[in-house]
Amino acid sequence: MLPSGTEILFALGLGERIIGVTDLCDYPPAAAGIRVVCRSRIDPAVMSSEEVEAEMSRILSAGESPYELDVEWLMEASPDVVLTQDLCYFCEVDAGTVHRAVEPIPMPPKVLTLNPRTLDEILGSFLEVGEACGTSEAATKLLAGLAERVAAVAKKIDAVERRPRVFSLEGVNPLVIGGHWVTDLVARAGGVLPPRFTAGCPAERIEWCEVVSAEPEKLYIDLCSSDLARSVREIPWLAAQPGWNELPAVQSGEVYLIDHSTLSRPGPRVVDGLELLAELTHPELFSGHILPDAVLKLDAGCAAGLPAERIGEAFGAWPVFGNSDIGRV
Repeated sequence: MLPSGTEILFALGLGERIIGVTDLCDYPPAAAGIRVVCRSRIDPAVMSSEEVEAEMSRILSAGESPYELDVEWLMEASPDVVLTQDLCYFCEVDAGTVHRAVEPIPMPPKVLTLNPRTLDEILGSFLEVGEACGTSEAATKLLAGLAERVAAVAKKIDAVERRPRVFSLEGVNPLVIGGHWVTDLVARAGGVLPPRFTAGCPAERIEWCEVVSAEPEKLYIDLCSSDLARSVREIPWLAAQPGWNELPAVQSGEVYLIDHSTLSRPGPRVVDGLELLAELTHPELFSGHILPDAVLKLDAGCAAGLPAERIGEAFGAWPVFGNSDIGRV
């Protein structure tokens, strides 16, 4: 019942045992062939942040669920294990809804609720899933390989003398700080966040003045449930805020739009996200960790002559791959 759970199961070699997923479970590609049993009533791909906020408020005020769960299918399929979460009502269906749905099943499945808030907790959750699904050995092997990559990043970062001021946003209009494991990843990647945003802190709403006062030297915009095309559509709202042009990150072109799947899912690819952030934060130490179509970077020179509503035109693929010029999105 959550994309990260689907990714964990595939990483453990259990893809062929998965009988149901959500409409957000789009990785790996093989997940597309599995029956969708839970659908979101909100589609960020075609809605602005403001529209998503309004519709979510309407649904919750009416006492309704943002998700449509095929309870009848659950009764008939009678799965042995169901993976769910209680961390964010917007990202996936909540554990309470799942428990109520499976309770009438004659032999109720084991409902495993995954709520990791830090990188270490994410890695530990793989062992939980492995134990619940009878693949503890595979989980231990997966964890060992990912832990080795995390340690490799830490070894380089430990030797860094200067760490840039970083701000990470996972929501605009309203503004939301990239919390939970994202703050952990930013710190492990060698960035310095404002003191109150520590590893595992909530992804809370903030005021624009907090971004301005932080004077970030690097600004990461990794909007939850958003691909790069949607992020480009949302960035004009930020560029219209007072003090945008004075931010050190904007003046130097150190503003990056990051595909959400790299950072927002607490699954095996979160280590890819750590390596990506390490390369963006300390390009003098890391390279080769950013895949095509994962990051767009602000061209400060181009941005200087554009009004806020056209700021998206100043973002291009980063790094530049071969002769490809993604140009403007």
